[in-house]
Amino acid sequence: MPKMKTHRSAHKRFKRTGTGKFTCRRTHRSHMNVTMSSKRKRSLDSDLTVDESNYDKLAIQLPYKQHCR
Repeated sequence: MPKMKTHRSAHKRFKRTGTGKFTCRRTHRSHMNVTMSSKRKRSLDSDLTVDESNYDKLAIQLPYKQHCR
């Protein structure tokens, strides 16, 4: 059986935590940041936990993403 291919854009965008959850970066941080308040920009710095309803799709796209320990 051949190896499964990893979806490269998903590999660059998502990380797997030690507990098995997926995390990703928040959106709206690439440009036009001058108009945002500092509080808003700080809140966009944190990572976002992906909803559990999308785990099956990510598991297909990232078959070899191991737990980070």
